[in-house]
Order: sequence, then C-alpha cells, then structure tokens
Amino acid sequence: MVERRVDDGARDDRDLIFFCPDVTDATTLKRVRQFQDQGYPVTVFGFRRERYNRDYAPSWPYVPLGSTTDGRYGQRLRALLGALPAIIANRGRLARASIFYARNIDQLILTLIARLMARSRAPVVYEVLDIPPILTGQGMRSRLLRAIERYCLKRIRLLVVSSPGFHRHYFEAIQNYSGDWFLIENKLHPSIRQAPTAAPETRAVARARRAERRWVVGYYGLIRGDDTFELMTRLAERLRDRVVFKFRGVLTTVDEGKFRAALERHENMVYGGPYVPHQDLGRLYGDVDFAWALDLEHVDHNSRWLLPCRFYEAGFFGVPCLAVRGFEAGERVEHLGIGWTFREPLEDSLVRFFETLEPAEYEARRERLEAMPESEFVAGEDIAALCARFGDRKPAADSGAAGSEPADSGLPLARHAVAMSHTVGTWSRSAKQASPHARGPLP
Repeated sequence: MVERRVDDGARDDRDLIFFCPDVTDATTLKRVRQFQDQGYPVTVFGFRRERYNRDYAPSWPYVPLGSTTDGRYGQRLRALLGALPAIIANRGRLARASIFYARNIDQLILTLIARLMARSRAPVVYEVLDIPPILTGQGMRSRLLRAIERYCLKRIRLLVVSSPGFHRHYFEAIQNYSGDWFLIENKLHPSIRQAPTAAPETRAVARARRAERRWVVGYYGLIRGDDTFELMTRLAERLRDRVVFKFRGVLTTVDEGKFRAALERHENMVYGGPYVPHQDLGRLYGDVDFAWALDLEHVDHNSRWLLPCRFYEAGFFGVPCLAVRGFEAGERVEHLGIGWTFREPLEDSLVRFFETLEPAEYEARRERLEAMPESEFVAGEDIAALCARFGDRKPAADSGAAGSEPADSGLPLARHAVAMSHTVGTWSRSAKQASPHARGPLP
C-alpha cells in the first residue's frame, strides 16, 4: 500500500483526528476503518512501535510522530516532546477537526496540547484498551501520572473502554471518574466474514485426533508475560504426549532467550512467527482446539480486568477459550458457557483438565460456541452508537464502506462452520515438524 502522509495545505475537510501509539497495530487499523464506515474522514497522528506489521504503510492520511517502545516511559516522554514540531506544522489541519480521538494516556496528553495549539473547541474522546502498571503503582511516578490523568479526564467529552472492568475497578474506584463513558469491546470488523479459512477436508482428521484425547492450544497475538509463558512451559513438560502449544505473533514482555530455549527443549511448543492481523486469523484458529486466554502478566489489575482480542477472534472461528476463573475474561467465558476456566493452582488444574477431558464434552462445548449469535464477537451497531455520542455532528446516513455489512445479532456462528475447518492437521510426536484487586481510591 502507498502511505498517504498529509501536508497542512490539504483542504479536504478532515473531520476526525485520531492520535494513536502505533499506526501498525491491528486495533488501530480496525478503528480507523470503523470510523470510515461511519462516514468520518480520518487523519491519524501516530507513532510506530517496531513489533510486527513493520512494513505496513497506511492508506489513510497519516502524520508520523516518531517511534516509541513498550514500557519505556522515559523514551515515550521524549517521543512526545519530539512530536511537537509535527503538531505545530499541522495546526491548520487540527483546527478543522470536529472530533479528537486519543488512545491511551500518552496520546491524550498530546491531544490536549494539540487542541490548545490549534485553538480548537472540538470535543475529545479518550479510549483505553489497557491499564498499564505505572497507572496502578504506589510510587511517585505513578501518583503523578494518575494526577495528570485526572486533570485530563476533566477535559474530555467521553471515556471509551474495551472492558467494563476498566471502568469498574480503575476509573470509577481509583480515579473517581464520574463522567460519561462508553463500552466498545475488541470485537472483529465485519469484513472478517471474508477472511480465508482453513481447509474443510481436514475436519475428520482432527476429530480422530481429538477422539484420542490429543489437543492443540493456540496463543496468538502479543506474546507477553514471563509468568504466563513459564506456566505454559511447565504444562508442555507435564503433558508432552497429550498437548501441543502453538505460538504466532510477536514477543513483547517475554524474554526472547528464555522463549527460544523453551522451544528447543520441548517438541510440543511450536512458534510459527508473525502473522498478518485479520487476514490470517481463519487459518490460524482452524489449526487449534483451544485459545489460550490466561493472562498472568499483571494479575492484580490489567490482566484481571481486560477482555482480550483473542476471546473474540477465537469465538468467531468456533474455538473455545481457556481463561482464569474470577478474571473478567473468565467470567465472560463462564457466563456464555463457551470455554473452560481455572482457579489456583493453575498448573495442576490445567493438567487435570487435559488428562480427564472427554472428546464428547469438548465437542458439546464447541457446538454451543458455534451456535452463539455472531454479535458476541463481531462489531455491529456499537460503533454507530459510539459516534452518535461524540456530539460533533451526525455522520452521513449513506456512508458505509463498500463491501461491509452490518452484523446480524441473531446470526449463529454455525453459518461459518460450513465453509471452514474446525480442525488441526495430523498429530505428530514431533510437533516441530488470582490475587486481590488493586483497591482504590489511590492518590
């Protein structure tokens, strides 16, 4: 794709200005497309994080702001300061915005600065997909950043969160936020219906493998959390003849040396490299029996409160999730009855599960998942409802991206089962061929 950078002389009425931490991130691409589906011309002011999708060149108007790195807050502060020249150079474009949309606290701060520089009165919307540990800590930096965020929260039109747990346990309990908020879950864009899927002829092979109680677990996306990976490594050791763990995506907070060493030691741990978000999901989930959704990176806060993207991806493609009981994701899985949850001690609970799970129980749970309404996993009118809350204008009634269709809230997932495989390939012995909540309010 050809990257469309913008210059301040462009006069084509850019309405929605989106400040984001990573223009290559799958959730950024999805959100831009959703706003375009609602008739908003979108210009992205964004950074890059060298994680995956590195060669992606945005097809939408884009103002590059520099590069940032996960967890390195000093570097991110310098990056924000380094972005100011680009903000100054684009003051005219910013002044024409009808809405500012900022994802995460860094971008909210930058957005408010940009709005001030442009002398704009356009409303600001703040979106949160994660609560980083620095916002829940007890140190001076954490207290200062929470105070800055509280100051910024008083200047937004709307808070958008991807999980009700973020509002309930952090913004309401810790930040004492009482303003308007909106839940927009990490559901898939409707175009996922056209994504390629795994070959259907392998279904019988997979059923035969599952009949022998041999299982494949997939962990796709951002591979993060040493505690999470160490748990999977111990499980691979104890279940070497029963379970294969397949990884695809990029390492973030998992040590690469430890990751590579574990894969060398265990033939039932396989890493297939990065993948193309959205486009490759059907084939990936067609190759596993379970989706790993046990996030142990920050069990006192973010991991406990979030609803991960893989919950929606796996759900759409008919793959049951494994989650922690008592976490937000685990409660959703239990409420819908579309997977399994586990309590401490997690290792022993999971070993017992895989050693005793009967194929008939698995197939029954999978059939229940396939019968779920598609709207549980695919975005529908929620984005239109979000845009209606902006208060800037009414999007054009006939604006809709070509080829996208509204989600049918009553459409069961079994409709997609006809065209896709629910299976994995043949089994090979050589596969390479809960803690207390953070309690508030905190200062």
